[in-house]
Amino acid sequence: MRVIAGSARSLPLKTAPGQDIRPTTDKTKETLFNILQPRLFGCSFLDLFAGSGAIGIEALSRGAAKCVFADLSRTAIRIIEENLAFTRLGGHAEILREDASSCIRRLSKRERFDVIFLDPPFGKGLEKEPLMAIAETQILSDGGIVVLEAPTDTDLDFLNGCELKPVRVKSYGRHAHFFFESGRSL
Repeated sequence: MRVIAGSARSLPLKTAPGQDIRPTTDKTKETLFNILQPRLFGCSFLDLFAGSGAIGIEALSRGAAKCVFADLSRTAIRIIEENLAFTRLGGHAEILREDASSCIRRLSKRERFDVIFLDPPFGKGLEKEPLMAIAETQILSDGGIVVLEAPTDTDLDFLNGCELKPVRVKSYGRHAHFFFESGRSL
């Protein structure tokens, strides 16, 4: 796994060993960032279930002003720290060892994010609470976007009637990126 573009282009990133870790492939990451590119320069980015930090690091490499990384795993936090040090992007980052929902509720009291990315473990329903927390707080900036990486058959009916509106789905076979906004369409 490596940084695709920007100031840290081509630098390799560490990942945690284990079967629960599923880093986003370079091809999927490239497609995602081609979609997000117009929003990245100077943006505030939140990477939830951050794992190795590859998505947030890609955002920083491509011009995001700041990225907050959140993950519960001590191993993930250590790897994010190492990857940020190696890419020299740590000066624009904050790392939190916290569950996604608590992180959203706490951060929403002090700042807004232009892009929020969630990549929870697949098939465990862990996307529901954080997405509802995003919808119920003011953490998403006006015109901001939320991206969920999840299996294509993920049930998102719980979002019906809430502030987050689906605006796009980009499928990669058995998983997809689901895009949500509270305002204008992508």
